Amino acid sequence: MQHGLVLYSYWRSSAAYRVRIALNLKGLPYAIHAVHLVREGGEQHHDGYRALNPQELVPVLKDGERVIRQSLAIVEYLEEAYEGETKLLPIAARDRARVRALAQIVACDIHPLGNLRVLQYLDHEFNAPQVERERWVRHWMAAGFGALEKLLADSPCTGRFCEADSPGYADLCLVPQVYNAQRWGLSLEPYPTIRRIHDACMELEAFRRARPEAQPDAPKPG
Repeated sequence: MQHGLVLYSYWRSSAAYRVRIALNLKGLPYAIHAVHLVREGGEQHHDGYRALNPQELVPVLKDGERVIRQSLAIVEYLEEAYEGETKLLPIAARDRARVRALAQIVACDIHPLGNLRVLQYLDHEFNAPQVERERWVRHWMAAGFGALEKLLADSPCTGRFCEADSPGYADLCLVPQVYNAQRWGLSLEPYPTIRRIHDACMELEAFRRARPEAQPDAPKPG
């Protein structure tokens, strides 16, 4: 299969951040097509992008003529379609179930409640002030991180990373959510295992190159 990977991404989207990490871990070349989620009312709502993704969300991955939507579906597609440099999922079914569960705590339970469109709805429909929206985000992050910390700290499967000593599926969900937590001012002090794994991930080039600030559409300093 020839590489022709194009990622529709926004620099600060944590869902797109996950996919960037996956692509980097697999060692797959890709191009970024930036979709600005705020400018001009949000480019994701424009007709051209809506035709590509009726959900009006990022990320979307194009592989030649194939179009894959939803970050975890994209990650699993990359794992199944490309050998790559790194296996993102472990071999044993029980271990795969474990890392998928860890990943879904982030992708299904924490992240959606702090998503841009949810916060915009709280603002537009309920006139929730910024301080209340920030409390909302931190509450749901703390609830999810509390469970995630316990599951990671109590499991003999946890190693340097979420699953043993190789970065993968759960880690590429964890790191962007830690970025969000730091952005929204949630203290990470109660989550030592999460902090340790995050720091181990950020020692790797694949994670550093995926950082929001390293993206071509990120605002330039100054």
